[in-house]
Amino acid sequence: MATSRDPRYAGYRVPAEVIAMAVWLYFRFPLSLRMVEEMLAARGITVSHETVRQWALKFGRDIADRLRCREPGR
Repeated sequence: MATSRDPRYAGYRVPAEVIAMAVWLYFRFPLSLRMVEEMLAARGITVSHETVRQWALKFGRDIADRLRCREPGR
């Protein structure tokens, strides 16, 4: 996962680990944006589904590429 020192995550009010986890959940499992929002809310992190969508658009490609590299058999 990314660290908070990564310049791509500078300026966000939530830590880079939370952003990376939310985007990972969205792309790794068949979850809707609202489900990811609810999962974060259950852990005390208040963000809207629109915020998760914007994170997915900005950081999703990088995280999805890393997921594909880890799949067994490839």
